[in-house]
Amino acid sequence: MPSSGPFQRLPPLVVALALGLVAVEALLQLGAHGLIGGPQAAGWRIEAMTRFGFSAPLFDYMVETRRPTTEALTRFVTYPAVHSGAMHAIFGAVLLLALGKAVAERFSQVATAGILLAGSIAGALAYGLSLDSRVLLVGAYPGVYGLIGAFSWWLFTASDSAARGRIAAFRLIGVLAGLQLLFRLLVGGGDEWVAHLAGFATGFALAPLLAPDGGARLRRWRDRARQR
Repeated sequence: MPSSGPFQRLPPLVVALALGLVAVEALLQLGAHGLIGGPQAAGWRIEAMTRFGFSAPLFDYMVETRRPTTEALTRFVTYPAVHSGAMHAIFGAVLLLALGKAVAERFSQVATAGILLAGSIAGALAYGLSLDSRVLLVGAYPGVYGLIGAFSWWLFTASDSAARGRIAAFRLIGVLAGLQLLFRLLVGGGDEWVAHLAGFATGFALAPLLAPDGGARLRRWRDRARQR
């Protein structure tokens, strides 16, 4: 008889992505503690952040010169794999598993991957366009906030109880915002919230296009609004 444990129900794509985040962090931790890589491994995290983190100055230079480079463009999709520390990575992986499962069960694994990717790219764009910061953007959070946006839209347009759906949507946003604030208080943070907000907005905007019943949900929501 197949197991019915919670890990058996996690979408394979979400599990693979979360394991990838954990694997990268594990390598950096092993290197930092001198267990692999020799003395130079102590600087692996800084090197990884420098090579793969999203750089606003590099983005600005690309825009000003109108010369897109492979290095600058690949950072839009590589920065989510690197985190600033163990707590940063673990918290991101846990949120990815929880929100990835919730979204994949209601949309599809392909749609979930698309929302993650779009949220990450939109977050980097917002970070580069709105800030003049030399702090590298790293971490899976903009993509995760894209999942939060998509799931919030699904709750907001729930047909069984519109009021309860809206309350649940905003409660979810409040809980995640509170957790993010707690994390920032514990380990510090900067202007990453700009990328997170852009990721959330992107996920919310893409949800009706990617949901199997997105059109029907929008029509129900429109009908409810007209009845008021």
